[in-house]
Amino acid sequence: MYGSQSGRARVSLTTAGAAVGALLLLSGCSSSSPEPPAEAAPVQAPAQQPKEKDPFWVNPESTAAKRAAELRKGGRNSQAELLSRIAAQPVAEWIGPDDPEGQARGFTEAAAKADRTAVLVLYNIPHRDCGQYSQGGASDGDAYRGWLDSAVRGIGDRGATVILEPDALPHISDGCTPHEHHEERFALLKEAVGRLKSLPHTKVYLDAGNPSWVTPADRMEEPLRRAGIDRADGFALNVSNFQTTKANKDYGHQLSQLLGGKHFVIDTSRNGNGPLRAADHEKAWCNPHGRALGEPPTTRTGDSKVDAYLWVKRPGESDGTCKGGPDAGQWWETYALDLARNAR
Repeated sequence: MYGSQSGRARVSLTTAGAAVGALLLLSGCSSSSPEPPAEAAPVQAPAQQPKEKDPFWVNPESTAAKRAAELRKGGRNSQAELLSRIAAQPVAEWIGPDDPEGQARGFTEAAAKADRTAVLVLYNIPHRDCGQYSQGGASDGDAYRGWLDSAVRGIGDRGATVILEPDALPHISDGCTPHEHHEERFALLKEAVGRLKSLPHTKVYLDAGNPSWVTPADRMEEPLRRAGIDRADGFALNVSNFQTTKANKDYGHQLSQLLGGKHFVIDTSRNGNGPLRAADHEKAWCNPHGRALGEPPTTRTGDSKVDAYLWVKRPGESDGTCKGGPDAGQWWETYALDLARNAR
């Protein structure tokens, strides 16, 4: 491992992202939705949050929503209510390697139909995650460009807030990504920012790690500049991690000042109890016990530099095969229930 705070495990893109995208394309986003199987538990679709404070789309077909319905049907109402705390909030959709155009189109069309904005994560950079739990990504730069072009076509002129390539820049700064890949990565990210910002209603935030990973903040300045932060709407902090909102704000303001006042967003999906304080580095970021859901997504942050609190990491999906967890991105209901149960 390369440190305690990187939050490396993300989502299993071929399962979580692709499966939900396919489901939306078949049901929520088509004009002729098939009838659900007779034996399926009816999903009580969560309502969208009030647009004035939370303009982001709540996916009615999320795993949390479906499992809450199944638990409710089985009479396990207390557990259903816990999962409903997750299902009720807008959570980012991670665009996978398979059919990025279809996934992006499905999510943004469903969001537009609900008069909301989709939150998307693009996570397919070559040499991703340094061979760890979420390793993978496009085979090379040209493959990434083709994948990106497909995702951009899928978004089109609909509204989207995009978190661009979690870990990609922090892994350059911390030395995890070999030096021979740095120039290509900077070039790909800069091109991605440009392509996404050519769309009329898309906001883009480059991932900048979290306040306990790349310190001091000025270590992130040059990587962000080389990756095109000047054209992006800002940067994202705490993706898939547990650092407190206050710590992220303090760090974000330092980095913003270095970048000419750039705005930022904070992933609050699992930071309700802050990070685990432990000597074992892996325990601090990989499925740590006792964590909790954080502040709900909103654009009303009370801070002029913080554009939004977002749930970028999908609560209830594993960080990886540590402490009894399944593969990165797989649904782990025990963990999901604990996050909701521990929330204030």
